[in-house]
Amino acid sequence: MATRYVVLDTETTGMPVTDGHRIIEIGCVEVIGRRLTGRNFHVYLQPDRDSDEGAIGVHGITDQFLIGKPRFAEVAEEFFEFIKGAELIIHNAAFDVGFINNEFALMGAQERADVTTYCSVLDTLAMARERHPGQRNSLDALCKRYGVDNSGRELHGALLDSEILADVYLAMTGGQTSLSLAGNASDGAGDGSGNQGSEIRRLPPERRPAPIIRATEAELAEHAARLEIIAKSAGAPALWSQLIEAEQGATA
Repeated sequence: MATRYVVLDTETTGMPVTDGHRIIEIGCVEVIGRRLTGRNFHVYLQPDRDSDEGAIGVHGITDQFLIGKPRFAEVAEEFFEFIKGAELIIHNAAFDVGFINNEFALMGAQERADVTTYCSVLDTLAMARERHPGQRNSLDALCKRYGVDNSGRELHGALLDSEILADVYLAMTGGQTSLSLAGNASDGAGDGSGNQGSEIRRLPPERRPAPIIRATEAELAEHAARLEIIAKSAGAPALWSQLIEAEQGATA
């Protein structure tokens, strides 16, 4: 059976949660078998407090807009049923999980005040930092790196960000919607769970080799200049330069 994922994001009145800040928007999208199912959970919430100006500048959700919206306790059961048993995919999970735990605790639902007791959590920020150390790993940066369209993201929004993060996560983990080859969908290998393998597809021996495209003089000069910049910054020759020197010394 394919794993059920819920890609989740929240917007809040500010941070940190220990200063009494609250959730004002929750957005979730369901992913099963590496496909978005179309099942979503989305709600705006009345936090019973004002939002910080800095937070409003990020998500654009004003206090006036939230008047009349439900409180967390009114949607808590529906939200819990939507995420229960799923693997939550969250960018900077500690932030969102901390706020969700706090909301359940404030309404006295202590048995639900630790998300990790009924959901597993995957932090895409931690995953991105491991895969791309020393680089920017914000959601916008990952969209650019993996070619995910975020042109509609002028402000942060929980549902929109969840949909974008779902695409980013699928791209980060291979981008495949099925692990099966054509014609094998009925054998269960295509459920995306990875529990059943597919036959390896080998290229025909008569296939023409790929052409070798050599760098131009301008490209070689740009490469050399870049290595010089790295050497000055690091105070030592770049590893690439060291490898070339070692190879030349071995063949001398």
